[in-house]
Amino acid sequence: MSVLLRALFAAFLLLPLALAPAGAMEKHRLALQISDNDPAKMNAVLNVAANVSKYYSDKGDEVEIQIVAFNAGLNMLRADKSPVLTRLKSFKQGMPNVAFMACENTLAAMTRHEGKEPPLVDNATRVPAGVVTLIELGEKGWTIVRP
Repeated sequence: MSVLLRALFAAFLLLPLALAPAGAMEKHRLALQISDNDPAKMNAVLNVAANVSKYYSDKGDEVEIQIVAFNAGLNMLRADKSPVLTRLKSFKQGMPNVAFMACENTLAAMTRHEGKEPPLVDNATRVPAGVVTLIELGEKGWTIVRP
């Protein structure tokens, strides 16, 4: 009988975990795409990242955000001419949960066109291909948004 009581007690202790909403113990993951050389779109991407980060932070939840820049959107991450350079610096300091991904395919094309590799902001991480990165993040369950 004591074995039965122990089993019931263990089941009782685990019941709250079984009834917890799906995803309650998961980290939220958002990938944002920027592929246009448009300061308004770049600011929109940064606004979405900041708003989502604040929303989940206020709830006590974790959120991981990756901003994937490719094609003309890579200009957002250029240290020499990004129209949102000041904001990128503030993200580096204030939002460590937001990462910036720079497409190496686009960087190589810019290098060929300009004759030298453009400098990237120091909080940009290079990825082989921006679109492939988005595909793979989607396959891992990330939510992908293009503001």
